[in-house]
Amino acid sequence: MKFHLAVNLERMDDSTSMHDVRDHTLEMVQMADRAGFHIAWAAEHHALEMTIAPNPFQLLTWWAAHTDDIRMGSGVANAAYWHPINLAGEAAMVDLISGGRLELGLGSGAYQREFDRMRPGLAQPDSYRYMQEMLPLVRQLWEGDVAHEGDFWAFPTATSCPKPVQPQVPMWVAARSPITFDYAVANDCHIMCWPLTLPMTEAEKYRAQLDDAIAKAGGTYNGTFALMRHTAVYENETDRRAALDAIRSVLGKFGNLMTKTGEVRNGFPDEVPLDELDGNVRVDPVMLEENLAFGSPEQVIAKLKAYEALGVDAFIYYASMGLGMEQQKRSLQLFIDHVLPEFT
Repeated sequence: MKFHLAVNLERMDDSTSMHDVRDHTLEMVQMADRAGFHIAWAAEHHALEMTIAPNPFQLLTWWAAHTDDIRMGSGVANAAYWHPINLAGEAAMVDLISGGRLELGLGSGAYQREFDRMRPGLAQPDSYRYMQEMLPLVRQLWEGDVAHEGDFWAFPTATSCPKPVQPQVPMWVAARSPITFDYAVANDCHIMCWPLTLPMTEAEKYRAQLDDAIAKAGGTYNGTFALMRHTAVYENETDRRAALDAIRSVLGKFGNLMTKTGEVRNGFPDEVPLDELDGNVRVDPVMLEENLAFGSPEQVIAKLKAYEALGVDAFIYYASMGLGMEQQKRSLQLFIDHVLPEFT
């Protein structure tokens, strides 16, 4: 099983310096690079301080300039917010500057609030159609001249400038629904999934959807099945409590964005009160510690071995959860020192 790192520029309030936030992400990626992690993922989100990522390719270009081996992944670019020629060129530029380390991830977005601002009138559940038109078109633009008349984009003959330096850039799809698993397998894409805070049964459901998609495609799939979980490794009660408090606070804000039950003020989402979340299995502290990659090194190793047995090819260590920057680094170092050796 390979290991990836997903880390965001995040601020929970305006007391945190943007310079510190910026530098922290690079330090985390450099730690992962030295430890042999395979990919570092940068997200795309807009007008949100808890995920400051208006263009993942800018961030990947910066990380690439300060790392040696770790690959640079857009995790993920929202197809509906881009023009195909623009996305193909931006992504290829990362591949050029990084020396052929790009991993292009495309997805359908998460928050309706963002669509209301970035693509007004588009409902998030319908955005997968943009991704399905975008992905093969980007591949064609990387090959050479192509004209396009589609449902969402139309343009005369054009090509991507620059072209990627890799003969074939690895393509990833963020998948949760059966239709997206089917599309990814049929189009030779790697798959990343995120069970949020749900139990192991959610990961098992995704694996079953992948197996069904492979069967529909004739039984052959050479792609990677990656699974992402919020991760916190700790050795004392203080760090344990801080991790649980941080993730519950972030989930309160995440719930606001998913359901639009609160305001977003100057980029900071209101937090749904914790007493409204306590009855929800997704935020119960006991369930969170059981479901997420939280715990001592030994506990985290056991969880990862269960994913490995399920057929997970790569585990994405999701570091960003509003946790203090120093504790994030302590957690990652514990993972590198005590968890990683069990799998390498």
